Amino acid sequence: MLNKTQSPSAKTLAVQCMDAEHHMHPFTNTGALNKKGARVITHGEGVYLWDSEGNKIIDGMAGLWCVNLGYNCQELVDAAHQQMQQLPFYNTFFQTTHAPAAELAKEIASVTPGDLNHIFFANSGSEAIDTIIRMVRQYWCIKGKPYKNILISRENAYHGSTVGGASLGGMSGMHKQGAPLLPGIERIRQPYWYGEAGDMSEEEFGIACAKALEDKILAVGPENVAAFIGEPLQGAGGVIVPPANYWQEIQKICNKYDVLIAADEVICGFGRTGNWFGSQTFGIQPDIISMAKGLSSGYLPIAAVAVGNRIAHAFIEHNEDFNHGFTYSGHPVAAATALATIRLMKSRKLVEYVADDIGPYFQAKLRETLADHPLVGHIEGVGLVAGMALVKDKASKTLFPSDMDIGLICRDHCFNNGLIMRAVGSRMVLSPPLVINRSEVDEICDKARLCLDLTLKSVK
Repeated sequence: MLNKTQSPSAKTLAVQCMDAEHHMHPFTNTGALNKKGARVITHGEGVYLWDSEGNKIIDGMAGLWCVNLGYNCQELVDAAHQQMQQLPFYNTFFQTTHAPAAELAKEIASVTPGDLNHIFFANSGSEAIDTIIRMVRQYWCIKGKPYKNILISRENAYHGSTVGGASLGGMSGMHKQGAPLLPGIERIRQPYWYGEAGDMSEEEFGIACAKALEDKILAVGPENVAAFIGEPLQGAGGVIVPPANYWQEIQKICNKYDVLIAADEVICGFGRTGNWFGSQTFGIQPDIISMAKGLSSGYLPIAAVAVGNRIAHAFIEHNEDFNHGFTYSGHPVAAATALATIRLMKSRKLVEYVADDIGPYFQAKLRETLADHPLVGHIEGVGLVAGMALVKDKASKTLFPSDMDIGLICRDHCFNNGLIMRAVGSRMVLSPPLVINRSEVDEICDKARLCLDLTLKSVK
């Protein structure tokens, strides 16, 4: 339980005051936060964080789906420090490179599925998605089909918050702000079996959701569709795991109509689902994938797009610049940190640990501890990522009224009781660091049960 017996310290208040006066937070009601005062996080170790009042918190979200190796990993700190001393920055424009970028590109290619052997660097998942948008459209231009430029994504999809990422995503709340959106984007239903399938079995629903893609392709004309993009499982949409047959059917349809598959691996990549990439977990054969977050364990901003031979060779053989990139693409310090991250994951066999040990334990423990709770309608997940639906009535799957934000009520109880568990609408999601052990999983589950009990009392 957090320390509420005394007022915040002078040091905490000073940081909160500066924050309120000058800092605009992402995805935040700034006015409301300024009145409340932001919580000041001071340091971390392993799977734990501490705030400025000395409260210890177990991080069930690995920062923002990214701190896979936990906090204060000395090997990553050392890698950044050593590179900072040698070459703190140089760009990869002007026909130059440096060892960290070149070595990282090779290291990423060693773990990507299929022939995704060519790497384009960016600085965030949103930038990686914008790169995919431009790259797949330019690919079809190179192939003499500039009209083949429509991108298809899904409702409730999250693909970042840049204009490109927000346009490609399917979240209505984001579409209401910063309009107009990019043209040439279509969306289909999401494969949310628990919430949207009605009486259909998972297999029937998987086929129905895949058919929605074929129907959309036919409606706009196969000759006009550049690519279908989706996360292997939807992360910020609430951790929605598609039916087992869904991606297999999607793959068939894309192959049939010569539509590229872009897998958004920003959350699923780097061991989260028990494979290096979610595409491997769900049997996807993508032409191009985005990655970020776990690439550097969140220690420094870096992202990448892994490009398959079909697309990459077209660009290589085309005698013209690809006019796209970022000042910090392949930043040497970020690249050195990411390189150390991948090598450390390999040496510690973390992907195998998630697949064979802690992932199955996490999934089983969640269900053992929480599935029978009156508020929990359904739990789904794979590896070290999971989501649960909070419902008013389990039998009918009835949700709480929209004016009662059940997710935020639960999230606040979690934060006040030493647990970070994220709310996505009426769904609660968890994505702890990959280095978590069984006793720490137990702690997350026990605290989650307590907070669900407190949430139930609040709504009653």
